[in-house]
Amino acid sequence: MLSLAVLSLAMLSGCSHFRPKLASQYVYVTAKQTFLRDRVAAVSNRTGTVENGQKLEVLETGKRFYRIKTEKGEIGWIDEKAVATQEVFDAFKALAETHKGDPSVASAVVQDEVNLHLKPGRDTERFYRLAEGEKLQMLVRATLPKPVPGGAVPTKIAKPGIGSAATAGSSAATTGNAADDQASAVPPPIAMEDWWLVRDAKGRAGWVLSRMLEVDAPDSLTRYSEGQRIVGAYILATVHDDEAPQDVKDIPIYVTVLSPYLAGLPYDFDQVRVFTWNLKMHRYETAYRERNIEGYLPLTIKMSRDPFGKAATALTPLPTFTYKVLAGDAGAVIPDPTTGTVTPGRTIEKTFRLEGNIVRRLQAAGSPPDNEAHPIVEVKKDKKGKKK
Repeated sequence: MLSLAVLSLAMLSGCSHFRPKLASQYVYVTAKQTFLRDRVAAVSNRTGTVENGQKLEVLETGKRFYRIKTEKGEIGWIDEKAVATQEVFDAFKALAETHKGDPSVASAVVQDEVNLHLKPGRDTERFYRLAEGEKLQMLVRATLPKPVPGGAVPTKIAKPGIGSAATAGSSAATTGNAADDQASAVPPPIAMEDWWLVRDAKGRAGWVLSRMLEVDAPDSLTRYSEGQRIVGAYILATVHDDEAPQDVKDIPIYVTVLSPYLAGLPYDFDQVRVFTWNLKMHRYETAYRERNIEGYLPLTIKMSRDPFGKAATALTPLPTFTYKVLAGDAGAVIPDPTTGTVTPGRTIEKTFRLEGNIVRRLQAAGSPPDNEAHPIVEVKKDKKGKKK
C-alpha cells in the first residue's frame, strides 16, 4: 500500500509538468511619461521610465497599483490611473480598424497635448496621447451636453423682464403672484460641446474635443474668416504668380466652409466661400459666397465637365465641388442622445464648377429654386428694440 501511495504521488508530480501556463496579463501606458517605483510608499526609488502607448507585463496586482515588467526588463510599481487595460487597448485597435477606410472630411492640427478617447465624452476611456501640432484627419462629428461641474443640475431661471422682481411695473412685482413667477420660469439652455472622431498619421483613431483642434488652413485665409470658424479648407486648383509675396509661387485656390463659434449646432457649416487669386493685385479675393444654409460634410472635389452647358468650355474638365444642404421639408435635426452624431433628413446636393475666377452652379436651365432649410438667426436688439 505504501509503495502504491508513493507511486501515485510521483505520477501527480509528473503531471504537473503538463499543466497549462497562465496567460500573461498586460497593461498599456496612457500617461505621456511616468516613472516606475520600487515600492508603493510615500518614499520610494525610481526603477524605470515608461512612455505613452508602451506595453507592460503585469507581475502583481495591488490596491490601485500594478507591479509590472517592461520589455527592457525594468520592474516596478505603477498607478492604475496611468495605464489602460488589455480590453481598452483592444477596443481602440478595433475602432481604428473600423474607420481605417473612412474618407476624411477635413484636416486639422492639434492645439495642445490631448488624449484620444474611445467614445465622445470627457469621462470615457482614453489612451493614445497626441502632441501639439500633430496633424489629423477629421472623420465624424458628435455633439453632447457639456458636463456640469460637480454633477449639479442646472436650475431654472426667469426670463429677463418677465415675472422678475427686478422688473418695475410687472404684474408679478406689483401683485406678488407666485403663480406668474413660476409660469415665467424657464430652464436655461443646455451647454453643448462638440467632439470629432479623428485619425492620425499612424492610423490610430479616437475622439477629441473640438476646441482642441484647429482646421488646417493657411494664415492667408484665416485673416478673412470674419469671426467665423473655418470648418474645412480644400484646394480646388493652383495658379502661378511670379510676383506673389509668398515663397511658393504656385498659389492654391480654396473653397472653404465656415460656421459660428458655437457647439451643438444641428449642421456642420452655414457658409461657403471660394477664394481665387488676383494675378494683378497678388492677393486672395472672394469669387463666390453662400450664407444662411444648413450644410453637411463631406464636401467633395473632382474634375468634371458641364453636363448642362452648350459652349465648348463645357466639354473641358474643370475643378468642381459638391456639398449638401438640408431640405426645407426635412424637419428638425436632433443629435442622437447616446452617440451625439448628427444625421440630417432629406438633403439637396449642390454642385459648382470653377471656370477661371468665376464659380458657376451646374444645373439644368429653368430648374426650380431649391426649397432649402435656413438656420434660425437670433437678431440682437438694443434697449430701444432696434436691430444692432
